Amino acid sequence: MKLTDKIEITNEDNMLLMARYPDNYFDLAIVDPEYGINIENSGTMFKKFGKTKGWDIKPPEKEYFIELKRVSKNQIVWGGNYFFDLLGATKCVVWWDKMNGDNMMADGELAWTSFDKHSKRFEMHHFSNGYDKKIHPTQKPTKLYKWTISKFAENGFKILDTHLGSGSIAIAVEEMNRFEKMNLTLTACELDTEYYNKAIERINNHVAQQSLF
Repeated sequence: MKLTDKIEITNEDNMLLMARYPDNYFDLAIVDPEYGINIENSGTMFKKFGKTKGWDIKPPEKEYFIELKRVSKNQIVWGGNYFFDLLGATKCVVWWDKMNGDNMMADGELAWTSFDKHSKRFEMHHFSNGYDKKIHPTQKPTKLYKWTISKFAENGFKILDTHLGSGSIAIAVEEMNRFEKMNLTLTACELDTEYYNKAIERINNHVAQQSLF
């Protein structure tokens, strides 16, 4: 589905999507794959997001990362600490500091990157008002994606997301194009039809609201 002239999102397997593109077609892949930690059953807060879906039982296969590196010039992979054996060593990691303080929750999340840069840190409280209403158990804030794009993307970049989830990256791209004039394109997919439909609705609502202004 083409949501705008710059954003196209499909409801399909990511391997099928990537197979349609030549080597190095995308300038940057920003992905948030399943970590394989069965997060849906890690606490009561995740039950409302479809506890029995079973999408986080195992991590992606090695072939997924091979294909991801084939179609994109650079990659940012959230949950990269779970995939070092498949992705290899890196100079540059991204650290989302959730500013949780002294409690039982994780202090943050890590992303592996293919960049030869210094590591970067983004600060945003996990329960701050920077979130929209959550529609996915591992939904990341739009502000995180906008910050990531500002640090790692350039004007006119073609961006790939193989695990759309809640659609936060699409909203970030739309806002960066609208307000920062970055002329980015986004190609993304989501395998789960329920999450896909919710994400499309969320993105369309956002675009419609922005168009009013």
